[in-house]
Amino acid sequence: MKIDMRVLREKYAALKGCLDEARLRLWAAVEARSLPRGGVAQVAKVTKLSRRTIHRGLLELKQKGSERVALTPERVRLPGAGRKKLTERDPSLTADLEALVEPTTRGHPQSALRWTCKSTTKLAAALNQAQHRVSQRSVCALLGELNYSLQSVRKTKEGSQNPDRDAQFKHLNQRVEEFQAAGQPVISVDTKKKEMIGDFAQKGREWRPQGQPELARVHDFVDEKLGKVAPYGVYDLTANQGWVSVGIDHDTAEFAVATIRRWWREMGRPLYPQAKRLLITADGGGSNSYRTRLWKLELQALAEDLGLEISVCHFPPGTSKWNKIEHRMFCHITQNWRGRPLLSRQAVIELIGSTTTRAGLKIRAALDPNKYAAGLKVTKEQMASVRLTADSFHGEWNYTIGP
Repeated sequence: MKIDMRVLREKYAALKGCLDEARLRLWAAVEARSLPRGGVAQVAKVTKLSRRTIHRGLLELKQKGSERVALTPERVRLPGAGRKKLTERDPSLTADLEALVEPTTRGHPQSALRWTCKSTTKLAAALNQAQHRVSQRSVCALLGELNYSLQSVRKTKEGSQNPDRDAQFKHLNQRVEEFQAAGQPVISVDTKKKEMIGDFAQKGREWRPQGQPELARVHDFVDEKLGKVAPYGVYDLTANQGWVSVGIDHDTAEFAVATIRRWWREMGRPLYPQAKRLLITADGGGSNSYRTRLWKLELQALAEDLGLEISVCHFPPGTSKWNKIEHRMFCHITQNWRGRPLLSRQAVIELIGSTTTRAGLKIRAALDPNKYAAGLKVTKEQMASVRLTADSFHGEWNYTIGP
């Protein structure tokens, strides 16, 4: 049953000035009783009557002869009688409360509660220190009257956007369609979040015998022997297949290109034996950043090794979540190992390799035991050896490296 609160509000507005306290209490009780579960709360919200008052009216309706008791003149308070509202007795209470809740806009910037959790208990204590007499429950009621509510932070600010953001997406899409139409490979690359190896808790839940959950450590301190792993993935947009190299060292451009080279030898070459070109779509940052010189130097070496012309299209800054590998491969890997501690590197490889979808996704994974030095510097002379041709449209994001 859907409650029309507008009708109830109109009834209350029409009867408020005509009925005395007792009759208004009985009317509210009748309305609450006619509503389904939660009727008292709904009527209290609309009429601003306390729930205790409405429950008292319900009790009077149940009592034998309740009409005589409720309508006795001695039971009705005179106009203006009763306890005054806190805001009437203390006119500055509302302003002081708002100053505490929003110190940067309404109060003093050096408010004592500016850098603390503004719970109703702490707000009440601060108001009492300021010579107000108010309880925690009264603070809750006052915040409700001021249209405040408990809210979490909402992620909506994406930061500054490049004016050619949408144009880059169109350019990238055109390049992908061009390569796919010509039967040339197109891959999406990225690094998945580093994972700690050991009996650490993983987010999510998994079916297990009742009362027998997986046991994990209370504290997430890195195990010195097992360490972390950095899964770097390559996703084939056309074949819906992927490769993941599970690295045990730094996530560098050298590691990223080594993963692409391994994907080509293990999966790419058998699928595209006649390929002459390769298109890589990648984020704008990380080990495959368009600003990283080592990334381009390593791609030059890869182009020479494979005999392929390698084209790269980067996503604009701040748009990595649109990378295909994120929502076509990595998300399914995370789902596959939910609620399971990653006890060993081999367990990570097995869980990644067993990830499938109804759309036919297939993934192969292997350990990369090599060490990759961090902070390698690429000289101008080395960069001069890179046969890089920048596109006419945003050459920093779109370029081709020839063998």
